[in-house]
Amino acid sequence: MVHYKQLDNGLKLIVNKMDGLMSVTIGILVHTGASQESDKEDGISHFIEHMTFKGTKKRTSFQISDEMDRIGAQMNAFTGKDMTCYYAKSTTGHAAEAFEILADIFLESVFPEEEMVKEKGVIIEEINMNEDTPDDLCLDVLANAFFGDKGYGRNILGTKKNVSGFTKADVDDYMDKHYVPDNIVVSMAGNIDMKLAEELVIKYFSHLERRCCKRQEVKVELQGKSLFKHKNIEQVHVGIAFPSVKRYDELYDATQIMNVILGGGVSSRLFQTVREELGLAYTVYSYVSSYAETGALSVYAGVNSEKYKQSVEAIYNCIADIKKKDITKEEFVRGKEQLVSSSIFSQESTSSQMLLFGKELLYSGKIYDFEDRVNKLNAVTLDDVFAAVDRNFDDKFKAVSLVGAVDKSL
Repeated sequence: MVHYKQLDNGLKLIVNKMDGLMSVTIGILVHTGASQESDKEDGISHFIEHMTFKGTKKRTSFQISDEMDRIGAQMNAFTGKDMTCYYAKSTTGHAAEAFEILADIFLESVFPEEEMVKEKGVIIEEINMNEDTPDDLCLDVLANAFFGDKGYGRNILGTKKNVSGFTKADVDDYMDKHYVPDNIVVSMAGNIDMKLAEELVIKYFSHLERRCCKRQEVKVELQGKSLFKHKNIEQVHVGIAFPSVKRYDELYDATQIMNVILGGGVSSRLFQTVREELGLAYTVYSYVSSYAETGALSVYAGVNSEKYKQSVEAIYNCIADIKKKDITKEEFVRGKEQLVSSSIFSQESTSSQMLLFGKELLYSGKIYDFEDRVNKLNAVTLDDVFAAVDRNFDDKFKAVSLVGAVDKSL
């Protein structure tokens, strides 16, 4: 059973009550992330996400962790390109306590100066770790090669220079623009009483002043570059990106099915050819990233440094076959079934349901409909997938990234 409520100040609540469970996942989602940042703000969404756990008006950083542990709850957060999410998972009996702590860090964090100094060091080490994690670095370089260094091309972590220079005033200015009721969704999924959920949200969030945050449309200027980063490591990490569909494009589902066929699982063309048949990679896959204004179909592989050109050729051959629409009925049905089953599996996870309902409401203002989702997937035809092929492989804006012991781009 699903319950929706919008407070007078514009904040939205969505609850998916899942009877028979003994837990609940609670999320507070804000419609902002790296893509909404200016050059000066680059990295601040992620910095704020870290800092909210560092003390409130009535709790120290340790007390936040200690009180969550005392009730056996889990709490965390993450920052994306266009969303920041704070969440907690608890047993049903401790849902009210978990929500109060989560609301406290979200609404009452004080950003102590000494904690800001320490956390800047932590995030700089996270940036260093990202530099030492070649697969993550490869995809960051790919985003830059595809989108440029602004909007969806921004690295979520930001730069060391920016992170080192953030002030409390910078944090206040950014939150004043984006952390407003009209830009926030509270999503709950699991065995929680709907009346209690509404009472909790009203108690802790109804006092917020009604203010509208007009999300800035992200300017997209595809770069189509080929970039590389030299690292003295054993493998070469390869990224390839093509323009793809927006989040609510009519070919979104068809594109997802096509992606499953190309590189979305162990039976996919990329996995079976590049890994199983040729033995050139341990990891190879493709995925679709869809946003409000644009999308990207990306391929990633970690391959033998001496055979990386052969590996790239094998990847391109798989793509070429897809572009010829050399897709069998069996592959089409298998790809569709994988997506349908994935949607069904998500019905059994409170965390997945919290995010599904929360993101749908945040992005579209609509309530996620599982049956409609499955019906749309089942309605996709092979001709729709062929149409998706035509939309997804524009070589003019193709971007490529390499990370490894290389001295030039591909």
